[in-house]
Order: sequence, then structure tokens, then C-alpha cells
Amino acid sequence: MPDVIKILSIDGGGMRGVIPAVLLAELEKRTGKRVAELFHLIAGTSTGGILALGLAKPGADKQKSQFAARELLGIYETDGPVIFHRSALYAVRSVDGVLDQKYPSDGIDKTLVKYFGEARLSEALTEVLITSYETEKRDPFFFKRHKAKLDPNMDFPMRLAARATSAAPSYFEPVKVQMPNASYSFVDGGVVANNPAMCAYVEARKIFPTAKHFILVSLGTGDMVKPILYDKAKDWGLAEWVQPLFNILLDGDAVDYQLRQLMPIIRDEPRHYYRFQTRPDPNIEPIDDTSPDYINLLKSLTEELIRANTNNIDNLCGQLLAE
Repeated sequence: MPDVIKILSIDGGGMRGVIPAVLLAELEKRTGKRVAELFHLIAGTSTGGILALGLAKPGADKQKSQFAARELLGIYETDGPVIFHRSALYAVRSVDGVLDQKYPSDGIDKTLVKYFGEARLSEALTEVLITSYETEKRDPFFFKRHKAKLDPNMDFPMRLAARATSAAPSYFEPVKVQMPNASYSFVDGGVVANNPAMCAYVEARKIFPTAKHFILVSLGTGDMVKPILYDKAKDWGLAEWVQPLFNILLDGDAVDYQLRQLMPIIRDEPRHYYRFQTRPDPNIEPIDDTSPDYINLLKSLTEELIRANTNNIDNLCGQLLAE
């Protein structure tokens, strides 16, 4: 068992998954390795869970991941308009997500089949932790490779784990999953851990109990600063609060604070915790804007983040490549 365990955590955020995808492509470029070769555990919530599974999905040779991080940008650039698509009639009938889910599930289902086919959790090239919430038992649920390897009943198809972690309330209907010994009803993991970094850290300590050190890399999906104004919010009812409340759940600052206290930066010692987040921008709140202008804005903010943190990224790459 290795002495140093390397953990990657990817936040949820819908189309804002462009941000971690671009950053991970930069890590692959600088190290010359695929993400699954660099980390012992990859955790993700919602769009981050889809990325985590995509990064860990094996290719035809079962030795190397099928997708480079840059290829997974296609989920947003090409398939985003498929995932977040509805007819005019559907929009009217659902009253823009008030009376029914905002989007039908056929677009996201089609996209996940395209990327994951029949691959299963047990086939992942590294440990994975994918968050969700089981509505009938009212409990958080975590899809895990090491459990899938031990128990066939936990060996879910990757496409269903990806669907479960991204079933955002009010955007998509919950997903029903039937396994040999149980039936499940899942919604988006963002309702319990949109930033799954702490979950990932705890899981890594359980899987690798004799490790001496842990390096945790946590990737955000944009820092939202658009205010919820009192004069508007004071008159809101349930319908008006649904989407703002979900956006509040997407805020990972509390977990970041906890990890900064748990894994502080100590002068002249290697860092053990990295959190990469774009600068605050009031224009990046939507999780379902698939326009080229929005995608370009997300890319631009990420490229700015990379330039501002190039030395930190170089230091991180050195740590990731070290045995």
C-alpha cells in the first residue's frame, strides 16, 4: 500500500463542470498522464460525478482510461444542448419546472449511454466515490468501486451511478434503479454533499488505513456572488425559492473551510490540500445554460485561474508524479 494517497474531488454544478474539465485537461497536459493514473481515489457529485466516472472508465485494453479530460468537455460542448433540452410544449406544460421537472430525462439518459455504455463500477481504473441521496430510505448513498468489487449487488452500471448523482431536483426526475436484491430511488448528490471533498478524505482514510500522508485536490465549479435581495426574497413562496435554494446547496465554502483547518499549509512543508476555484462572477449561476457564450465564459475564467495558479499547479504536478 502506498505511503502517500492522492485524492481528487470534483464539485457539482451542471454546465459549470466545464471549469474542472478544463483544469483537469491542464493537469494531464503538464504531467503527461491520465487523471486515473494520478489519483488513488476520485470523488464527484452531480456533474463532478459524471466527470469522475468518465475519467475512471477503462478503454478497450482495460489498462488506460477511455477518455482524456479534454475529451470529456464534449459532455458540455456537444451534449449539453441534448441534456438540457425540452420542447416548447413541455416548457409550457411544466410551467418552467414548477409543476413538473424542468427537463425530460431522455436527453441525459441518451448522453450517459453514449459515454458509459454497459461499463460497471467494478471496472473503474481507480477508486471512485460518487454521491447521491436515496429518497425512500432518506439516506445519503455513495457509489464505490471497492464495494462493487466485493458485492455484485453494489456493482451498478456506471451510467446509472452517473444518472443518480445528477438527478437534480426540479431539473430532472429521480431515477429508479433495480438491482438483484434491492430497489432504489435516487436524486442528485448535491443535496447532501455538493463539495464531496470531506467525504472523499474520510473514505480514503478507510480504504488506505496505513497511509502516512494524503494529498487532496478539490475542484470547484465557480464561485457564485449573485445576491439574493431581501426586497425580493421576503415575498417569495415555495415556487420562487426552489431554484435559489438548490443553488445555495451548491456552495462548497463550508467544506473548504473545514479542510483548510484540518490540512493547513505549513511553511517549508509540501502542501496536502489544494482547492481550485474561479474568481467570483455574477454571471455563472445557471447550471443549465448551454450557449456557446456561456461555455466560453467558463473556459475564460478557468484559463485565468490556471494563469494565476501556475506555480501551485506545477508544485501539485510534481507531487502527483512522485512515488
